[in-house]
Amino acid sequence: MSKHDPIDLSPREAYEMLQSDQRTLLVDIRSSMEYLFVGHPRGALHIPWMDEPDWTLNPRFVPEVRKLLLGGAGQEGGDRGASVILLCRSGKRSLDAGRELIAAGIPRVYHVGEGFEGDLDEQHHRSSINGWRYHGLPWEQC
Repeated sequence: MSKHDPIDLSPREAYEMLQSDQRTLLVDIRSSMEYLFVGHPRGALHIPWMDEPDWTLNPRFVPEVRKLLLGGAGQEGGDRGASVILLCRSGKRSLDAGRELIAAGIPRVYHVGEGFEGDLDEQHHRSSINGWRYHGLPWEQC
C-alpha cells in the first residue's frame, strides 16, 4: 500500500467508524443497477464510479464526492472535514476511485477492501466468504 492508496478497512471496521463519527460518509460507487437491485449498506450514498450503459468513468465522480464533504469546502490542502469510505462489489473499483480522490486532494479516504459482496467462492458465488453482507451488517434492497 502506498500513500496514494485509500486506507483499507474491513466491513466491520467501516461500520464501526460510521457509528463512531457521524461526519463520516459511506459512498457506494457501484453501478445504479448494482446499488438498486443487489442491495446496498443502509444509509450509503450513491455516486457511481462507472455506470451503465457505456461503463465509462463518471467525470463528475470527484466533484460529487467533494460536494458531499462539507458542501465542497474544507477539503483543500489540509486534514480538515469529514472522512469518506468507498464501497464497491469486491474492493477493486473502490481502490481505484480512492486513488482518484486522494490525487484530487481529498485527505481522509478509506475503502472497504472486501466490498459489499466480497470475493468469489469455489462455486463462483459472492457473499459466502467475505463482504459487507457476509458479515451481517445492515443493508437494504430497492
